[in-house]
Amino acid sequence: MARLATASTRGGAIDLVPVTFVIVDGCFVTAVDHKPKRTRALARLDNVRASGAATVLIDHWDDDWSKLWWTRLRGDAKVVDDMLSPGAIAAVDALAAKYEPYRAHRPAGPLIVMTVNEVRGWSGDT
Repeated sequence: MARLATASTRGGAIDLVPVTFVIVDGCFVTAVDHKPKRTRALARLDNVRASGAATVLIDHWDDDWSKLWWTRLRGDAKVVDDMLSPGAIAAVDALAAKYEPYRAHRPAGPLIVMTVNEVRGWSGDT
């Protein structure tokens, strides 16, 4: 499971949402997809546009605590609205290769692309 954290433009609280993702050319990429949402004017997009930053937590839970792990990524983020750019097409191709539902219904975007500046992690087997 991956969760995207952004600083809210409304008071500075942290907004946190689960996301699908891929790593493309060393960048974390997630897309706005067709799953139902209350609005297409998503706070995560406004937050990234305003701050230019994001944090992602990717983790795995297991009742066997020796199998637990997490990885946190931090970096500079941007919103990519041009879904016809070569980079956007490659990112959506990678998402479709990873997630079967995207093969039938490709994400229309926009994308959030984060250049990873910091990686931290932990594993229960260490």
